[in-house]
Amino acid sequence: MRMNSMILALSVSLFLFPSLLVAQEEEAAAEELVIADFDTGDKPNNIGGDFGSWDKDPNDETQFCQTTFETQDALGNEGGYALRLDYDVDSPNPAYNGFWMKLNGEDATPYNALSFYVKGDAEKGFTKRVKIELKDMSNTASPYIVTGLTDQWQKITVPFEKFRRVSDWSAMNEFVVVFDDINSSPKTGAIYIDQVALTKE
Repeated sequence: MRMNSMILALSVSLFLFPSLLVAQEEEAAAEELVIADFDTGDKPNNIGGDFGSWDKDPNDETQFCQTTFETQDALGNEGGYALRLDYDVDSPNPAYNGFWMKLNGEDATPYNALSFYVKGDAEKGFTKRVKIELKDMSNTASPYIVTGLTDQWQKITVPFEKFRRVSDWSAMNEFVVVFDDINSSPKTGAIYIDQVALTKE
């Protein structure tokens, strides 16, 4: 009888174990939505959104931002990529440029923070502060200045409350990185970005 009880207990455990794993995975998924890990080395992002670089004045050759994929994965994944942003705002004219990424109307209400990994390029040089923006479908830019960049990967987590101009978190439009001739010092350089996500902290 005791043997039967042990077999029954083992059977129940084997039955429940996969269910527990699925529940844990679902819980983890509920706490984070990875918008872009760049691991395909190509467009689109993980939720089907387009992305690219932008310039205030494409005809002004003294300022630009370029995007490339580099094997500098923030999480150390073999075969993974990060996004490299080469910028130049050293211009005789007012200069700003950067990177944009579509969020495809994603509902951010289950989350309360934006997170991403960032580091500067030690060889080329890099700004220690950079502006990021979130936009809902009204397309109003809500900015936040990230400071303290180094040449080592660090995870940046910004609570939604810092993006004061976002009025509707249920339909998000765009994530933007901005280099400008006020905040960017030096005015030319390169940074890497990876693992852009909405998180529940």
